[in-house]
Amino acid sequence: MVDAITTNAAANRIGAGTTSLFSNFETFLSLLTAQLKNQDPLSPVDSNEFTAQLTQMAGVEQQLLTNDLLTSLLAAQQGTGLNTAATYIGKDATAVWSATRFEDGEASWSYELAGNAAEVTLQVVDGSGNVVWSGDAPETTDGVHDFTWNGQTTGGGQVSEGGVYTLKVVAKDGAGEAVDSQVLIRGRISGVELYDGQPYLTVGGSILPLSSVIALQEGSAASPTTPTDPEEDESLMASIASAMNPLKFLS
Repeated sequence: MVDAITTNAAANRIGAGTTSLFSNFETFLSLLTAQLKNQDPLSPVDSNEFTAQLTQMAGVEQQLLTNDLLTSLLAAQQGTGLNTAATYIGKDATAVWSATRFEDGEASWSYELAGNAAEVTLQVVDGSGNVVWSGDAPETTDGVHDFTWNGQTTGGGQVSEGGVYTLKVVAKDGAGEAVDSQVLIRGRISGVELYDGQPYLTVGGSILPLSSVIALQEGSAASPTTPTDPEEDESLMASIASAMNPLKFLS
């Protein structure tokens, strides 16, 4: 299996290669200079051999320049990645991600089922891999469903604010066969950060890699609603209906 190489890892490899090439280049120049100084005047260095040595030196120098160019390109790519990710701020995202922070008395996830299930169990796991809560899922039908955990443990305790927890889903059909499922994080993108050269998005209580995002859409500004009296609502609707009465336009 081929492992992915991050921007920083690539830059480190190029830097190490450049250091080695530069050392070889300096050694080559020293040896060539010493050879020219100490050659036998009656038997000078063969012109073909000297040309080959100069060609090798030029090749090493070109490789050094290439490494510098690659380093510049990687640095530019980092900036471009951050700028591109910044354009997502304010959009609503759906990401395949299971870790989120417990804040303001709750932690929220979404889970998706590939088909109708007879039994769906949700597990909240802490940073040490311990299941702190387990229970039945609120919905077992095909599709995406939301789940909010209030921080109460299975033993009746309460977790503290600020901890990071992950959600696991175990779904089975009527025959006891596993139903495919995945955990999602959904919410408004509020920030962008770079970690190891890769852009990460802040969505609610989660910081997740841009590569985990599977859907984006324009954020909709929710208009605040003020509860009104039912009688006032009926009076308002009556006024609107009266104003829109087509018979008034014929009189």
